Amino acid sequence: MLILQQLCRLRSVVMYRHHCHTFSLVCWSVQDLGRRDLIDDLKYELTGKFERLIVGLMRPPAYHDAKEIKDAIKGAGTDEKCLIEILASRTNEQIHNLVAAYKDAYGRDLEEDVIGDTSGHFKKMLVVLLQGTREEDDVVSEDLVEQDAQDLYDAGEAQWGTDEAKFIMLLGNRSVTHLQLVFDEYQKIAEKSIEDSIKSELSGDFERLMLAVVQCIRSKPMFFARRLYKSMKGLGTADNTLIRIMVSRAEIDMLDIRECFRLRYEKSLYNMIQDDTSGEYKRTLLRLCGGDDDMAGEFFPEAAQIAYKMWEISATTKIQLRGTVRPYQNFDPASDAQALRKAMKGFGTDEDTIIDIVANRSNEQRQEIRRTFKSLLGRDLMADLKSELSKNLQRLILGLMMTPAEFDAKMMKKAMEGAGTDEHALIEILVTRGNQEIQEMCSAYQSAFKKSLEDAIESDTSGHFQRILIALTQGAREEGPVDMARTLEDAQELAEACNADSGDMEDKFMSILCTRSFPHLRKVFQEFVRFSNKDIEQIIKKEMSGDVKNAMFAIVRSVKNQPSYVADRLYKAMKGLGTDDRALIRIMVSRSEIDLFNIRKEFKDTHEASLHEFIQVEAFVGDTSGDYRKTLLILCGGED
Repeated sequence: MLILQQLCRLRSVVMYRHHCHTFSLVCWSVQDLGRRDLIDDLKYELTGKFERLIVGLMRPPAYHDAKEIKDAIKGAGTDEKCLIEILASRTNEQIHNLVAAYKDAYGRDLEEDVIGDTSGHFKKMLVVLLQGTREEDDVVSEDLVEQDAQDLYDAGEAQWGTDEAKFIMLLGNRSVTHLQLVFDEYQKIAEKSIEDSIKSELSGDFERLMLAVVQCIRSKPMFFARRLYKSMKGLGTADNTLIRIMVSRAEIDMLDIRECFRLRYEKSLYNMIQDDTSGEYKRTLLRLCGGDDDMAGEFFPEAAQIAYKMWEISATTKIQLRGTVRPYQNFDPASDAQALRKAMKGFGTDEDTIIDIVANRSNEQRQEIRRTFKSLLGRDLMADLKSELSKNLQRLILGLMMTPAEFDAKMMKKAMEGAGTDEHALIEILVTRGNQEIQEMCSAYQSAFKKSLEDAIESDTSGHFQRILIALTQGAREEGPVDMARTLEDAQELAEACNADSGDMEDKFMSILCTRSFPHLRKVFQEFVRFSNKDIEQIIKKEMSGDVKNAMFAIVRSVKNQPSYVADRLYKAMKGLGTDDRALIRIMVSRSEIDLFNIRKEFKDTHEASLHEFIQVEAFVGDTSGDYRKTLLILCGGED
């Protein structure tokens, strides 16, 4: 405890100095006074993760990086992620200091060791980064911006195969400021981000390295926020990564990393460390974190710029939505109807045939099968399926056989029937559907249940939450191009509403968030950052509560990136003890022909595990036959 108190007291002082001087002087002073080595004594007295953290703090930055890289390449395996993180994120000066420290500490040449332990294009890019020759940040060759963007496009998207050397040369040498402009120009040329192109053109460690370089060029705090989140999420903690980042960034940009962490993951770094670690190790990490900003609301300057840029990217990025289920090429409704009848006739049920037909046809084709089944065989296919199947497989197959409007109406009914209300389901459906989908759902609800959806919502909800749902149920969200003047007016009104009474604030947010088009709202939320220096998502979390907060938050998340919002809903449906099968079925059925491929991509980007893997692990609980899981995996469209 005494060691921790002394070091953290020192740490609070050196936040205003260069710790490469201060900590080294402390080590040398102790060594001179007692002819002992402080780091050796600390290693003797401490153990485990706490020892690694304290000793890391006592090393000069370059020597700490050198030790991390030495550990990454020694032994049988290589920690490529450590190499990528350090070499992609350090400045020229830091790289030069690292190379010198490595030589001093180990008597070896760092470049030779990296070359001996890596291969291919991955090795070539690491060697380029080790030169520390990137142009300085203020160097921008304006006449080369468009040419470099075109060269990157020609090296990848525009040709069969990839010219990796061009990617290495440009991303390894141009200045940060120059490349930021190149990436903006690339977006215009390719109509997709440079990150998406790298993911489609490159692979393996080389892909991960180039993505890390791009992410550091866009924003180092956001890059490290991602790395920190991935080090702590899920089962177990990647403590080496957590320690390395907290030690190396505590005196550089930890406040901005904290803000970026909150901006991206809607939780504070402080609280995640608190939940994921323990003992003196946790106490030290929390000191380095510098405080809990979960309810801060306002940005530090760097994070405000990042938030503004993120909304700008969201507003300009054209996402090509892709489903995982497509029309069956050799479709024959009569043949399918006969095969389904045969699969349900007699003793036992042929689930494989039912799954193969239903999960591999588009919804339009399924409706034709329903009609043909009735006209050809004089039977109700839905009734037959219901009598032959059971549990989650029955719910999933019947959901697929309904029209989208029928299915949404059914899901809305299920969310409101019985003792409790599934508010999350009501929000998810109404937030993610377009005007026409909502209008068709309302019509289907009236037809199926002899009551208007609006009346059902009024009888099952109350207050501001009820008003939000009814506003969304109108299916009258504005459409058309963005009016920039009106965008600024709305952003200003939202900023001013943050200082109003709670009820007035909710009214103003509802009047704008429930009626404006998504493209319009993207620009509004971008300008909101400029007017208020605040995060629209965090303001909602801080100032609102309950179902109103959840509904408003879902609208903002969906406006920013709807596939990401739905991916998060899928993750929550499957993580932890038990699976929310109703939510899982609802999303897989409703999104399979719209954007499930995009959702899959967002799921893997955020959780570092594929949706396919999650379903394999989670979706068989309570269904011993595995047919439920098999159907979900077909809808998923394959492994990422």
